[in-house]
Amino acid sequence: MATRAVFLGILLLVVIGLSVPSPAAGAGGDDAPPRTGSAARPEDAEYAAAVTAIKSADFTGAIRRLEGVVARDGTNADAYNWLAYAIRQNGDPGRSIPLYQKALALDPKHRGAHEYIGEAYLALGNVAKAREHLARLNSLCFFPCSEYRDLKKAVEAYEKRDGKIKPAGR
Repeated sequence: MATRAVFLGILLLVVIGLSVPSPAAGAGGDDAPPRTGSAARPEDAEYAAAVTAIKSADFTGAIRRLEGVVARDGTNADAYNWLAYAIRQNGDPGRSIPLYQKALALDPKHRGAHEYIGEAYLALGNVAKAREHLARLNSLCFFPCSEYRDLKKAVEAYEKRDGKIKPAGR
């Protein structure tokens, strides 16, 4: 009986620990800076300056810096995610898609990139592609994570606002 109680206590602690977002997860919402993946990288001054620029809504400055970062380090999924985010926030969701795809090719479990590419697809009127990334987030998150909740909310708002699902490419 005591062994079972200890097991249930440990299980509860694990569940609670998994449901607390990590500091790298970001705050969520379209106004928040993009979420990053889990891989820590050595500090890059240009990368750090780009992140600061994004947090200050200087998307043009961030784009310039991040283009240099990804040119030097083509394996940095977080840099591609930040670059795509800055481009999308700067008004070009179509140009952001291939960059999110690059981030996801480097890190297929990058929850932030899945959320933000889904939002980019919504901006382009492609709710079916956004739902694909919502389904992927559902499978990546042990419990519903903030990326899943935020994209789900965006899809629902899109459908409610438009009253119907638009075909891709509109």
